[in-house]
Amino acid sequence: MKDKPSPRDNGKKTKVSPTETVVKDTARALRKTEETYTGIGASRGIAIGECYAFVKEQGEHEYRKLDRKDIGEELERFMAALRRSEKELKKIEKVTTRKLGKGYSDLFQAQIMVLHDPVLIKAISQRIESEHKPAHIIIEEEFDHYVEKLKNSDEMLFRERADDLQDIKERIIRNLHIKKLHSWLPEGVIVASYHLSPADVILLSRSNIKGFITDTGGKTSHISLICKSLNIPIVVGLGNLSQKLSTGIKMIIDASTGKVIVNPEEKTLAHYLEKKNDEKKVEDSASLTAELPATTKCGTRITFYANIDFKEELDTLKTSGAEGVGLFRSENLFTDGTNIPRESMQFAYYRDMAEAINPMPLDIRLFDIGGDKLIYSPVKEPNPNLGWRGIRILVDLPDILEAQIRAIIRANTHGNIDILIPMIVSLEEIRRVRSVIDKAFNELEKEDPLVEKPEIGAMIEVPAAVELIDEITRSVDFISIGTNDLTQYTLAVDRNNIIVQDLFDTFHPAIMRQLHRIIGTAQKNRCRAMICGDMGSNPLALPFLLGCGLTRFSTVVSDIPNLKSHVSRYTLEDTAELARQCLKLETAGEIKVLLEAFQASC
Repeated sequence: MKDKPSPRDNGKKTKVSPTETVVKDTARALRKTEETYTGIGASRGIAIGECYAFVKEQGEHEYRKLDRKDIGEELERFMAALRRSEKELKKIEKVTTRKLGKGYSDLFQAQIMVLHDPVLIKAISQRIESEHKPAHIIIEEEFDHYVEKLKNSDEMLFRERADDLQDIKERIIRNLHIKKLHSWLPEGVIVASYHLSPADVILLSRSNIKGFITDTGGKTSHISLICKSLNIPIVVGLGNLSQKLSTGIKMIIDASTGKVIVNPEEKTLAHYLEKKNDEKKVEDSASLTAELPATTKCGTRITFYANIDFKEELDTLKTSGAEGVGLFRSENLFTDGTNIPRESMQFAYYRDMAEAINPMPLDIRLFDIGGDKLIYSPVKEPNPNLGWRGIRILVDLPDILEAQIRAIIRANTHGNIDILIPMIVSLEEIRRVRSVIDKAFNELEKEDPLVEKPEIGAMIEVPAAVELIDEITRSVDFISIGTNDLTQYTLAVDRNNIIVQDLFDTFHPAIMRQLHRIIGTAQKNRCRAMICGDMGSNPLALPFLLGCGLTRFSTVVSDIPNLKSHVSRYTLEDTAELARQCLKLETAGEIKVLLEAFQASC
């Protein structure tokens, strides 16, 4: 190729030296290019800033045989490490209570209980004495024995308990060596890490962190729920991205879509700054009208309820505009995952909740638990997701079912409590629960004439329930659609499996058609219908659901103001036509394009 003449050389050729060519090629290779990665958006929002690569200090692994005279000193080091760990956890517990309330601080109370476990302390102490191994080796081995079992579980909640134990192990070993807890970072960074514990998130949030990204984790992990409550964007399940990042790199995280953009170009940065500003305007506008009733452009009333895990969250209902609790996940009363909550404890808890929000409704979902999260079973299930869980356990263990139903009825003196049955696949399950309710109510009404019989609702979250939707909606007072499990079971995609995460799509035509059928059948049978899965919190799905005839939503509390502001932009006539068009489309991509175009036009 001929050299082009430069204005400065009057048409003469400019020679480029080999050295200059190498320098230019090297500079081009080192130039930072924009790269986009996709994970799971677990707490919505946009964060723009510099990365802070947060690497946890690894435990001490050096092995040395202890002399007999050193055993006593090693045992004292172990006990001192337990005391320091407890002091740290109590500090974290206080910060959590102040920021989020007692519900989340119970996570750390459970960890403190582990530090006082006499069986664990005795096992570690005896092994130090008998094997003459350093404390950190024994602690590592003892904890890893349990951690490995939990990590291999098919249940996401069980794997999360492994993370809690891992966090305790690392904390004790660090305190054995009296190493400082890393809890303060530069202000306003985006934290990138392979893994973060709830304690990490709570402590680091004090540095006004803009956002978090992790290689591990799922939407329902403790850190995801904490970030939602703190309104901090987080993207999880990014594989090995943290290994590619270093402190100081510019980045953007869009937790609404699960995208992480590294070294963004100027035009990308400008786009996300504008998007962030637009979202801020929508949030500000929504907060002004949050406590007003939600009404469509044509005057139809839409009701929003809250999904909650702990009674401490009830304080947020009024400011968010929620009109009750559409889903209380009662299984969180299993604070340590094994001990069944006593009837008296449940009664007091439910009574406090019902009184606090009266006359607003409180829908309590019966314990949605898996076999390995409740009791020891001599048989390891090859796939617990398709095994002994939900209503199946409650039917097989009637004492647990009857105690919970009695507690609910005793607490229902204001008549604002309803019961939701999880994982329904047959009418026999509904009839079994109804018979327990009838029997308990007949007995308790004699003791307290003020108690009222709760209405019964069924969770629609497996394809079998969709096939039986006509019979189910004629057998219950209301239904609640759990789109997370419904999508998982319909598409045969584990929603917590990073490898197939891109296949988990609630806008899949099969899911959209199921939702239309469920809502339409419930209307026909005059059965109240509500959605309580993540799809109900998605503004993009909102007009389709309205178009199907849905008027009740139960969502994350923080999403309600924004959803209310969107409702006011639509007429039911327009959304019904949109739903008809969506049902004709053959791919999720086509459906999303249509929904985005509709949203942009309103």
